[in-house]
Amino acid sequence: QVQLVESGGGLVQPGGSLRLSCAASGIRFSATVSAWYRQAPGQEREVVAFVTSGGVPNYPDSMRGRFTISRDDAKNTLDLQMSSLKSDDTAVYYCNHGGITGNWGQGTQVTVSS
Repeated sequence: QVQLVESGGGLVQPGGSLRLSCAASGIRFSATVSAWYRQAPGQEREVVAFVTSGGVPNYPDSMRGRFTISRDDAKNTLDLQMSSLKSDDTAVYYCNHGGITGNWGQGTQVTVSS
């Protein structure tokens, strides 16, 4: 009965901003590590941000400063705010709970193009 549903993806121009949201049922994001991953065509899935059960956010160097992960425990949602977007950010973005062997959403497409 676990379900993660991403929303907020779409087309955005380079330099623009976008905010993704993940709504969950059957799990609490606060229970363990939660993350946003992405997968571009022909590339492996990679983590873009994660937040610990204690609410501490973490980012790879390439995302730090442009991406912000946040968790709303009252609404049980996981958000990803993206700014200064570039074409290389084009990918399907996935919501994750519990690591790579945990629970995954279906993904939402983000396309950065002029």
